[in-house]
Amino acid sequence: MSYTGVRSTATPFDEIPREDWARLSRQTPLPLSEDDVARLRGLGDRLDLQEVDDVYRPISRLLAMQVEAAQSLRRAREEFLAEDQRRTPYVIGVAGSVAAGKSTTARLLRELMARWPSTPRVQLVTTDGFLRPNAELERRGIMHRKGFPESYDRRALLRFVADVKSGQDRVEAPVYSHLVYDILEDEKVVVERPDVLILEGLNVLQPPLPRRDGRIGLAVSDYFDFSVYVDAKAEDVRRWYVDRFLRLRETAFTDPQSYFRRYAALTDGEARATAHRIWDTINGPNLVENVLPTRGRADLVLRKGGDHQVHSVLLRRL
Repeated sequence: MSYTGVRSTATPFDEIPREDWARLSRQTPLPLSEDDVARLRGLGDRLDLQEVDDVYRPISRLLAMQVEAAQSLRRAREEFLAEDQRRTPYVIGVAGSVAAGKSTTARLLRELMARWPSTPRVQLVTTDGFLRPNAELERRGIMHRKGFPESYDRRALLRFVADVKSGQDRVEAPVYSHLVYDILEDEKVVVERPDVLILEGLNVLQPPLPRRDGRIGLAVSDYFDFSVYVDAKAEDVRRWYVDRFLRLRETAFTDPQSYFRRYAALTDGEARATAHRIWDTINGPNLVENVLPTRGRADLVLRKGGDHQVHSVLLRRL
């Protein structure tokens, strides 16, 4: 396929316009229905069936090809070493800002990849479950930094991904509730040797941190076989966040169990001011300081416009 994308030597990516990327859908006979898309769409997303066909179906085909290539490489290594190699899941990381649509992207990839013959068992885990409990954040004085790298139990997250990637039969992860805004102590998600594990979260592409002895430690992304970053201009994401906050004020925030129920009675003006304050003091700085700098570590970047639609795809060169 020839395309009019950007091929600059100053970047490791080729930028492929949506209309060119969409042509790859012809190779990908895995249709979803309108009901499927409605079920997978996140609050505030403008995802439609056309975008699934244009953007996400080709991604699922690319990933299916890479999983098959990884399986072939494992078999070749078995032959070379003259011993069986334990089958391990293909791990995909999905990163991006709050309100950018990374959760919807992760759900779509799970749905589409499970339809390929080589990857029928696909599981999705979010890193929210590895946030430290609110009581611990309060004790450390960083409740206002929730979502920043230091608010996660990074050691537990790293151990979880390492155990999954080593091919362990059963690995558990904590569960987070956005309703109560905290970890659910008595609930776990169980990962049982899937063909593909999708790990979605703000900070999954963070680079490794130096240890106290000066050595560089491991990062969660060291265990990824492929990674996706959902990208958009900060001003657009800020607007999407405010719009989503206003919708939540009329829906989830009205639940008596909601941590944010105090916001349900706000006027439109008060709600907008509150959303802007939260973005400007927490989510915005986290995006600029921690999330956005990891974009260049991804294998594929979905670049969205102000209409929340993907306008181009950046694919890392091999």
